[in-house]
Amino acid sequence: MTPLITKINTLKQDTQLTDTINQTIKTFKQYKKATNNELFSELCYCILTANCQAQTCMNIQKTFPHSFSTATKNQIKKHLKNHHYRFPNIRSQYIIEAQPYKNKLKQILTTLDTIQRRKWFIDKIKGLGMKEASHFLRNIGYDEYAIIDIHILSTLQTYKIIEKPKTITKKKYLQIEKQLQDIAKETELSLATLDLYLWYTQTGMILK
Repeated sequence: MTPLITKINTLKQDTQLTDTINQTIKTFKQYKKATNNELFSELCYCILTANCQAQTCMNIQKTFPHSFSTATKNQIKKHLKNHHYRFPNIRSQYIIEAQPYKNKLKQILTTLDTIQRRKWFIDKIKGLGMKEASHFLRNIGYDEYAIIDIHILSTLQTYKIIEKPKTITKKKYLQIEKQLQDIAKETELSLATLDLYLWYTQTGMILK
């Protein structure tokens, strides 16, 4: 048994932490009944999170006085600037360019398989790569994707599972995702739940 698996199994015995993680996963699963507008809001959140703090993006999403589905670029950009967001121009443009898909999300999610589902979002939504598309899908209840961000990479390197790569190609992403799938299997967790435990080991927090 590797030290990382031992660590995760120890964390699983923390009742308060496990309850918090299970409740977070339950919240994600509730998006299976979400409207297209609710799904689009979460998509916009994941567009915003690339190279930005999750808590800042959560505050932006929570306090936006308009609907992301119908907001203008100026409305979005102004709100981002009010929160001192790093990339107000390009990310507001990405959201505007995603708006034509706002009413197709439920259909896309339910008709495509696991591989094609993520590929569609990467291909169609500017600003989403493997990590961001996986993040979105995890946040709306699909637990078969790994979110390989800096925190996960640091944890895997700390426990000598990988050497942190300078860049992550699609091939490298899938290789690391396979390693995470093996860890998830050994710890009897879904990839979505494993991600929350791994993120906690690095940050001490549970965020979406």
